[in-house]
Amino acid sequence: MMNYPYGKPAPYQYQGAMQAQSAAPPLYPASGSVIPGTPTTPAPGSLVPGQLPLEQSYIENILRLNLGKMATLYMTYENNREWNAKIFKGKLEAAGRDHIIISDPQTGMRYLLLMVNLDYITFDEPLNYYYPLHTGQAAAPAQPR
Repeated sequence: MMNYPYGKPAPYQYQGAMQAQSAAPPLYPASGSVIPGTPTTPAPGSLVPGQLPLEQSYIENILRLNLGKMATLYMTYENNREWNAKIFKGKLEAAGRDHIIISDPQTGMRYLLLMVNLDYITFDEPLNYYYPLHTGQAAAPAQPR
């Protein structure tokens, strides 16, 4: 006999197409529907005036809000005999879901770096930051791209 610390779990019941629907709302609403009382957020990729499009990954959005700033990127490359970790410094040019582009202002050299190798980034100046569920004002909302 099994001991359940919070009582015995309810048995699983299959809710097939032929069964009558219960009065309780479903755990997951149908696509496009809204459960009353829950906050709504725009769909991924949709535009909100004065903001960047919302996406599932937020790192690139934060970087896009800070294009043109000098950044120091700390990267790790596993199984590399010459160098395991490397530091890149440069002006933030672009950011995508899987990459970052920076340029060295002194040499003009541009670097395309993969997010998979990114450990962290530091900036020497304040960041522009906007979190979509934040109720306050954004530090400096960017224009949609």
